[in-house]
Amino acid sequence: MHAPILTLAAKELKERLRNRWVLAVAAVFTLFSLLITYFGAAQQGQVGAQSLGYTITSLVSLVIYLLPLIALLLGFDAICGERERGSLELLLAHPLTRVELLLGKYLGLAAALSISTCAGFLLVGVLLARQFGAAATFMHYGGFVLSATLLGLAFLSLALLVSVLARERTRASGLAIVLWFFFVLVFDLALLGLLVGSGGQWAGDWFAWLLLLNPADVFRIFNVFSLDQVGGLFGLGALVPPAFGNSLLMGGVLLGWITLPLGLAIWRFKP
Repeated sequence: MHAPILTLAAKELKERLRNRWVLAVAAVFTLFSLLITYFGAAQQGQVGAQSLGYTITSLVSLVIYLLPLIALLLGFDAICGERERGSLELLLAHPLTRVELLLGKYLGLAAALSISTCAGFLLVGVLLARQFGAAATFMHYGGFVLSATLLGLAFLSLALLVSVLARERTRASGLAIVLWFFFVLVFDLALLGLLVGSGGQWAGDWFAWLLLLNPADVFRIFNVFSLDQVGGLFGLGALVPPAFGNSLLMGGVLLGWITLPLGLAIWRFKP
């Protein structure tokens, strides 16, 4: 990898470490994951981790609501902020191409987001390993943390794309919030509305594949333990194809959600 990219990535990571952004996000994830793990079953009159699967399912909801928002807020002004402050031209005056600038910023922000995410779920992972065994925890909980990191990187790619397209920070921040609302809150409701409104006429084999158009849904599918649970989560029942049970496919789709918006940002940012 080119030295300018690594230098810029290291600079971005050091800034996030220096202003304690990584520590703050890790503390938030640690606090909320501990609360969900030990008090998630309080309505049933129980406290503590009841099972590995139940704990991961509970934490999935936390990640879907919180991590995309954090990633979008982290990266929405990476480029337009520099442009608004007048420092973008100064950066490009160095022996640095636009692609190297964008990749350097993305890698630095991605490192900060990944470190904070993994650190935030570390303590719960240690506690679960002591209760349910290291092997089972590493397989299931480790997959959960990995997929959560990929989800964060996917929304960070979307944030970089927004930052390239927007000319002002205010507009970029508004677009970032719109993306969060769309993927986290609106998308699934829209699909169910189409299904119900059509009276089930659109309930073909292709309909469930529309879930792959939302990285949050891909992450949710990745972390359920059976296809029946997938159908129950989205109200699609028998429409869920068997391929949804393939974690490699779901992981590949998340990787696609990382590379495609980032590739579009690189293409749009070129002179």
